[in-house]
Amino acid sequence: MKAIVLRDLGGPETLRLEDQPDPRPGPGEVLVRLKAAALNHRDAWIRQGKYMGIKLPAVLGSDGAGVVEDVGAGADGALKGREVVINPSLNWGPDERFFGPDFRILGMPDGGTYAQYVKVPAGNVHPKPAGLGWGEAAAIPLAGLTAYRALASRAAVKAGETVFIPGIGGGVATFALIFAKKLGARVFVSSGADEKIERARSLGAEGGVNYKDDKWVEKLRGQVGGGVDVIIDGVGGPTYDHCIDLLGMGGRMATFGATTGPTPNVATRRIFWKQLDLLGTTMGSPADFKAMLALFADGSLRPVVDRAFALADAAEAHRRMDQAAQFGKIVLEIP
Repeated sequence: MKAIVLRDLGGPETLRLEDQPDPRPGPGEVLVRLKAAALNHRDAWIRQGKYMGIKLPAVLGSDGAGVVEDVGAGADGALKGREVVINPSLNWGPDERFFGPDFRILGMPDGGTYAQYVKVPAGNVHPKPAGLGWGEAAAIPLAGLTAYRALASRAAVKAGETVFIPGIGGGVATFALIFAKKLGARVFVSSGADEKIERARSLGAEGGVNYKDDKWVEKLRGQVGGGVDVIIDGVGGPTYDHCIDLLGMGGRMATFGATTGPTPNVATRRIFWKQLDLLGTTMGSPADFKAMLALFADGSLRPVVDRAFALADAAEAHRRMDQAAQFGKIVLEIP
């Protein structure tokens, strides 16, 4: 098969198209002939040496959609020929509250989806939502799962509540926007690019601010008309402290990442005085994945795809992600 292989850490140029042996499904596994894959920041962090437990060479990629071509011993033979999307959250474990000791994410050390074939546990393939293209389906898994768990399972957003999503444009933030709207919430966003704020408005956001404005917190509070009920944050850094200011009484913030680094000087007084819930979240359980896919069942929801690249152009796709130029998910089309 053709696959993008990472053998050395560094820039996008380290991603090279190679011939690799076709994987064979083991007991309880299925082999998926991939039609499309999608990028995540996790892939870039591995490539740059900023991820734990890196093992090279590696085929990156957590997101994928395709057709089940073969099944291993003990797997349901009826899966053959099914159009599926892959849940990249492997071995979550028995507790819905957190993952277990054997948890891992597809795409390093397991062979990932930047390839023509991938093998995964049979329980990790789900029917592709009807009406979605291959690129749209492939865009869903990691970012959609992360956004859904943060928003629905952890922060338990309710219809009519106000949700703030900093750093709109990234995959998880964009899914959080469309999911929050689907669940009946009011949504506000921030970005360093005015055009991304306008794009978010076209997807249903009621307002937004440019965080390069020194008064962005004050301006956002004015747009919202008070405190925010729920914040879904993957930015971290100084933004995290500003988010604590923005939360209203009894507010909740679910944090799934910290792309701008650690947060300095958090004043705990605001946390206990406002009765805040600060929630950590990573990926999601099999139940989260099924509930997330159910949001697409009526056909009214579509993932936001930024741009599609050929598999052979994975390095160019990574350059776009490194530049933070995207709005939504970057997709790889697999021949």
